[in-house]
Amino acid sequence: MQLAELNFIQVPPWAWAGLITLTTTILCLLLKRIVLARIQRWVHNSSFFVDSLFIKAIGLPLTLIVLLLNLVLLQQLLASFGVTSNEFGVISRSAIAVLMVLAVVIFVDRLVSGMISRYLQKSETWRSSHSIVNGITRAFILSIGALVLLSTLGISITPIIASLGIGSLAVALALQPTLENFFSGVQLVMDKPIRVGDFIELESGEQGFVERIGWRSTWINMLPNNTVIMPNGALSKSKIINYYYPSKELSVPVEVGVHYSSDLDHVEQVTLEVAREILNEHPWGVGSYDTFVLFHTFDSSSINFTVMLRTEEYFHRFFVRSAFLKALHKRYGEEGIVIPYPITAINTAQESPRFEMGTKE
Repeated sequence: MQLAELNFIQVPPWAWAGLITLTTTILCLLLKRIVLARIQRWVHNSSFFVDSLFIKAIGLPLTLIVLLLNLVLLQQLLASFGVTSNEFGVISRSAIAVLMVLAVVIFVDRLVSGMISRYLQKSETWRSSHSIVNGITRAFILSIGALVLLSTLGISITPIIASLGIGSLAVALALQPTLENFFSGVQLVMDKPIRVGDFIELESGEQGFVERIGWRSTWINMLPNNTVIMPNGALSKSKIINYYYPSKELSVPVEVGVHYSSDLDHVEQVTLEVAREILNEHPWGVGSYDTFVLFHTFDSSSINFTVMLRTEEYFHRFFVRSAFLKALHKRYGEEGIVIPYPITAINTAQESPRFEMGTKE
């Protein structure tokens, strides 16, 4: 009776192998988590970026490596217990190859993506191209990984590459507008006519801040807090005014007119004093700018001139111009300088039938 009970509870060899493999897998994963957590705390205070990025990138690939090693262990245990199966051997070898390729591809993808993101954050030139560059890089790495994986599994990739060439031509013809927008986005990133954060004016008249340069379109946040979404293809072909290039500082011309009886030298002196005062005291004025006045027109009721101011950026010009006009109007009143109303005079003598050239009655 005792021998029968022992035979009844006897565990099959394949179950022992599976139990041992499962136990070692759990222990290895726990050990991996503890070791990586301690290393991550140690590198957190490090001034180097590569070591922190390496620890973040190796997490999932290391899990796949643990599964791979324990799968090899399972094969060895089954062989030592005398349990063999051709089908299991084929499946396990394929699984080992897949796990190895996936671990390498995921590690490289995370490492390269992290380095690109780090570089783009430091570079003003490439900061606006994060999504495009990262997407192209990831697509390239994953494509190479897929081809290597197929080759490892014994699948010939030559017909696949040939089919991809023919299929790519058909897809390119079908997706011509999409591809045009994509390559136009790449051109915008490389050529840098606009950057994220720039204030621009489109050929159609819309003005706003560049919020995002994506794969297909560019998002422009306008001053009324609505968004214009422009296809990259249309944007690359249109005329764009970039008010932040080559610098944010912007000259602001202000048109003024004074009475014909005014002393123009005195008008120029007073106007320059007010302009310099505004540029120095206003928070958005450029105090170092050498402002000037240009008289240019004998108008119907006034002598017109232009005062050149300068602001820190385009959007601030409204406030600086408003402050200047208020201060100039007050100062002209104190100095007795007249800004005339538009007046139309009727010369009745000239319109008289008896009026002759050179004589007046």
